Amino acid sequence: MLASLLDHLRRRRRHYATLCALLGLGLITDRPHRASEAQLEDVRARDFLNIQTRNTPTTYYEGRQGPTGFEYELMRRFADYLGVSLNLDADHNIAEALEAVRREGDLGAAALPLDPTRDGLMYSRPIMPLQPLLVYRRGLPPPAEIADLEGLSIGTLSNTGTDRVMHELQAEHPWLSWQEADDIEVSALLGRVSDGTLDAAVVFERQFRLNRLFFPEVEDGFRLGRPLSLAWAFPSERGLGLLREANRFLATLQDSGLLARLETRYLGRDDYLEYVGARTFIGHVHERLPEYDTLFREAARQSGFDWKLLAAVGYQESHWRPQATSPTGVRGLMMLTNATAAEMNVSNRLDPAQSIDGGARYLRSLKDRLPESITGEDRLFMALAAYNVGLGHLYDARRIAEMRGGDPDAWEDVRDALPLLQEREWFSKTRYGYARGGEPVIYVRNIRRYHEILAYVDRSRQQFHRLSARQPLPADDTRFNRVPPSG
Repeated sequence: MLASLLDHLRRRRRHYATLCALLGLGLITDRPHRASEAQLEDVRARDFLNIQTRNTPTTYYEGRQGPTGFEYELMRRFADYLGVSLNLDADHNIAEALEAVRREGDLGAAALPLDPTRDGLMYSRPIMPLQPLLVYRRGLPPPAEIADLEGLSIGTLSNTGTDRVMHELQAEHPWLSWQEADDIEVSALLGRVSDGTLDAAVVFERQFRLNRLFFPEVEDGFRLGRPLSLAWAFPSERGLGLLREANRFLATLQDSGLLARLETRYLGRDDYLEYVGARTFIGHVHERLPEYDTLFREAARQSGFDWKLLAAVGYQESHWRPQATSPTGVRGLMMLTNATAAEMNVSNRLDPAQSIDGGARYLRSLKDRLPESITGEDRLFMALAAYNVGLGHLYDARRIAEMRGGDPDAWEDVRDALPLLQEREWFSKTRYGYARGGEPVIYVRNIRRYHEILAYVDRSRQQFHRLSARQPLPADDTRFNRVPPSG
């Protein structure tokens, strides 16, 4: 009885500490000040912040220019705020990340829902809302309310907060049943809906928006329950100092408007028309690309480009159709002109191997011929524009950019100048004259988008293989635990 009472008091104290921290209040305590600041002082003494995270699109992943992601951006800025470096441990699911925070981490930033009832943890102030969403496989009758879920096979992820919402709904609807898993990610869950293993799933709305491009067979249904809050988790036994600093940092980001801008940059893009076009692209990734990806990889090794970039160019040119022919006479998978084919020693433009190899070498030659003053991604984007509109017209656009006070070596300024090649006021001042200058702008934008999607798909496949190697998937998918009806 006494042990039970003491445990209850300890829980109440821990929850009170979390509430005070969330409100920015100090906790009245009999602990010495040094003990309450122990974790913060330890971080500063060792000069790095140890963060437990996850490898997901909303959290942290390796991009083309290094680590990126919404929460990674916040972690990096928080480390800078403290004047320390950043050390990430991303080999976790949510349950593992929370346990690692309890044992050894300074904080957990892993798309965690604020849950002050968890033992051994306390949470930062809310970072952004997390709205649970029911999604379903296209072809099923569209569910619009809870009653429509009866008889459906539904899945969700344990420890994410969506499972908590399902339990709350079950209290009102005892017939409700679903399956939970704690060692897969949202993309794998949506994959099970897409392939028919599940009829529906409950995920957070932002997660679905980021993943919907890659699962064209999955549709959004309706919102479930109340929004939760994304927050950072801290060990509750090592003082409030680091938590207080995190709350001050997050409050500053919110007050300055930077937090909202970062949300938009990393999580806010969801153009429906772009999504519809991307659904077609993803279908072709699965249906057409496997026939040619070996050729793209070989051309990439020879030319020094990322194979996914070359594949993106090929898709923009022909939708990976080797017999493609335009009214102007360009032909083949990479849509080479007769002149370009001759320059690249391509004897048969309709042969996929020759077309891909010739297109890759031509793009390399364009990039190499640009002035040395153009560097980095600006150089790549201008080479892509030249592949579409020609090197002469690109140089004309650079000249227009300079006449307008811009930087001829910056793609952003040249991009703005290219459409002016359609206006007599401007093209009359150039060497090569009129061009449909709006086309290369769209051309480069589309290739960048296709490249981004291909990079995500490739990265997701690698992550899936790593997870499968670590925990092989049983034939009956016993990763899921069924939650039966409660009544």
